[in-house]
Amino acid sequence: MKNLRIMQSLSSAFSLHTPLILTTPTNNLFLQLRTLRFSCNTTQRSNKNGSFPFSIQRGKRLTNRLQALKHLSFSTSAMAKSKFEYVRQFETQDPCLPNTWIVIRLDGRNFHRFSTDHGFTKPNDERALQLMTRAAETVMNDFRDIIISYGQSDEFSFVLKKSTMLYSRRASKLMTHIVSQFSSSYVFHWAEHFPDKPLQYPPGFDGRVILYPSNKNLRDYLSWRQADCHINNLYNTCFWALVQQGGMTNTQAEEKIRHTFSADKNEILFSEFGINYNNEPEMYKKGTILVWKRVEETVMKTCRTAEDPVERPRKVTKLRKKVVPLHTDIIGDVFWEEHSDILEDECL
Repeated sequence: MKNLRIMQSLSSAFSLHTPLILTTPTNNLFLQLRTLRFSCNTTQRSNKNGSFPFSIQRGKRLTNRLQALKHLSFSTSAMAKSKFEYVRQFETQDPCLPNTWIVIRLDGRNFHRFSTDHGFTKPNDERALQLMTRAAETVMNDFRDIIISYGQSDEFSFVLKKSTMLYSRRASKLMTHIVSQFSSSYVFHWAEHFPDKPLQYPPGFDGRVILYPSNKNLRDYLSWRQADCHINNLYNTCFWALVQQGGMTNTQAEEKIRHTFSADKNEILFSEFGINYNNEPEMYKKGTILVWKRVEETVMKTCRTAEDPVERPRKVTKLRKKVVPLHTDIIGDVFWEEHSDILEDECL
């Protein structure tokens, strides 16, 4: 009945030009409306008396009636329906819980083999780590609701703010968009970081979604990932020193440090190879944190000034929100005090 009343109103509105038959299929009706509006606006041919096919007054009446019908809402969803559309009922709705931190963590798939095949420097390849950071920056610039990211080795974690409504908080949408954007960016920027090493085959990344209800949970998660970075990097630094400088096989090096503690590994590095682990680059020991910061940026802009009214190219300094990489401790309180805008207030 509602559709019938709408079509009756339309028929009345356009009766000045041509009657509309109510039995006309809906898609043909919309086609007639579009054709009619086009003809009213464009086909104004004069006759012998210099008049138009319809008077200006009648044109105004038609316009007024069109304006009156603006509030009517037309949906083509009914037209798109078919007997097969029931299969949508099998789709899983997977919204993330409200008022929780959404963390998307991705990991490189078979990156042990990938790094060997592409000749990554052991134990750390700065180019590979910078490429991971570059891909993560691209993700953050595309998804502005990501408030902080943390990466080490072949993994990156992206934290979306609690209040985000991106993709209606659907876990599958968020994960697939972020992982696919990261993967394509990794390939896209490969040549910038490895100009002498062509990509032999596409890399792959898997992803997962984790929800954390409190600020403490989120901080503990990021602390866990940074502690993992330190443990893995100390092991790898000691392992590869034994292999590359100590002349051991992989099996021998693994056996030597299998049951050792951090202090033992530090002692091996210093006493046997003169390596002070504390002097290793912070990026290797602490990973990479990506945060938003307002930074001054100088750009060329054509403008005038109070002193010079003529428009000409000038250097202009402005503040811009930008993704900035940091290599610092996030386990203690100092980082969070300096970046107090990251954590949202807890809901009472």
